[in-house]
Amino acid sequence: MKLLLDTHSFIFYVDRPDALPSAARAAMEDSSNELFLSLVSPWEMQIKSTLGKLQLGKPAAELVQAELDRAAIQLLPITLHHIDALSRLPNHHRDPFDRLLVAQAIYEGLTIVSSDQAIARYGAPVLWE
Repeated sequence: MKLLLDTHSFIFYVDRPDALPSAARAAMEDSSNELFLSLVSPWEMQIKSTLGKLQLGKPAAELVQAELDRAAIQLLPITLHHIDALSRLPNHHRDPFDRLLVAQAIYEGLTIVSSDQAIARYGAPVLWE
């Protein structure tokens, strides 16, 4: 299975894996699954950290790079195909970061690991519980 971690799932994965529900954690730890992190997630972490809305032990880029270095995740770039898919999404959710994650998941055929119930309204596969 190919999993797209949303921002909070990634933070739990690297910092507090026990905070993940058992199904999400098991899927993320299963070496037969591929884990992806959208480039939008470190961008979101950096913005929220700068605004004081998120406390990180290290800068976002360092957290992501550490997981890339140990080959735990693959970084998913933002492409024009993703922007095009974004343009076709209904307006169920106002968070631009989450909307881009949904567009990427739909276009790439990925399952999103997220607790956000609004994401499921788009019809993209979601894994959490």
